[in-house]
Amino acid sequence: MLTFLIFVIILSVLVFIHELGHFLAAKKSGVKVEEFGFGYPPRLWGKKIGETIYSLNWLPFGGFVRLYGENYLPKRKKSKTERALCYKPKRIRILVALAGVLGNFFLGIVCFSIIYSVIGIPTKVDYLVIEEVAKDSPAQQAGLKAGQIILGVQNKRVTKAEDFVALVKANQTEEISLMLAEGKGKPAKEYRLKPRLNPPPGEGALGVAISNIEMVFYPFWQRPFRGAIIGVKEALSWGWAIVLSLGQALKGLLTGVIPEVAGPVGIYQITAGVVRQGWLLTLQFVAVLSINLAVLNLLPIPALDGSRLLFIGLEALTRRRVKPKIEEYIHLSGMVFLIGLMLLVTLNDFSRLLKNNPFWQNLINSIMKELRQFYALFSTFR
Repeated sequence: MLTFLIFVIILSVLVFIHELGHFLAAKKSGVKVEEFGFGYPPRLWGKKIGETIYSLNWLPFGGFVRLYGENYLPKRKKSKTERALCYKPKRIRILVALAGVLGNFFLGIVCFSIIYSVIGIPTKVDYLVIEEVAKDSPAQQAGLKAGQIILGVQNKRVTKAEDFVALVKANQTEEISLMLAEGKGKPAKEYRLKPRLNPPPGEGALGVAISNIEMVFYPFWQRPFRGAIIGVKEALSWGWAIVLSLGQALKGLLTGVIPEVAGPVGIYQITAGVVRQGWLLTLQFVAVLSINLAVLNLLPIPALDGSRLLFIGLEALTRRRVKPKIEEYIHLSGMVFLIGLMLLVTLNDFSRLLKNNPFWQNLINSIMKELRQFYALFSTFR
């Protein structure tokens, strides 16, 4: 029950932050916000403050914002059109469309900033640190531990990983002397190891993973700022990785191959795993999900923010606006497509969970077969 509650809170926060971005940008730009809701209708409670209804709704997954003139053209009366999104300059409409994406990126950066403020700031140093020791390796048998600093190999000082590897390889047929310290400024201790000639894949002759990056604890007041810088880099790195994986998934989808991605059920399973690992890993999971949501919303798929940006771009190129009704139908078709895709991914999640139950497996496989045929047919009209 606790895991499910955390799962609901995570999804709600991600969507709420996204919609909050749209809300704040619209308010700042003078666009009339008709309703800002937490959760999805039916409405549980609502109160009108000024011109906006603030509501609590029965389905507690995120929220929504309803903007005046977002999906239709109000009659051209000055008192109305000056507050309608559709009559705002393109730069304002772009800002409002992008605000949700920026909100999710900002949440990811904040999460990474908190994480690095707690675990330390990854900083390049002028010495090598043992990151990991492989099980049953010469390093483990000699008593090496993660966190030790490598001062020398065969009485030679090393500061680069490639120099360390070269020295070990040059002395692979004999016992090697390593000078290690338990930390910066600590006394050195000698360890003697016999390298392996044929180590397991990925372990190396000694069985240690080394790096010249160390988690440094700067003064407390500096950590949030330094963490934010690392958080921006981490967010951009994750964002690019997600773009590449989405490219592969969409390529498979357009050729009739359903990509192996996790839906709500799969995300719930992952949530259960990360929650057991502690709050830091859970926070990292939230950061990655938030960036994932930002990247997904930038895709030019109808009903997503990316498609609204695409329509604004077409308007700028052709100097003509797509008729509101046509745009509305396009977004509606995109929503149907996304719901169908989500259903397919969810069934795929259940298929993995119930793979040992023949009845449910056959039922799910039959439904998935029909959905695959639908998407294969859709791909022929792309």
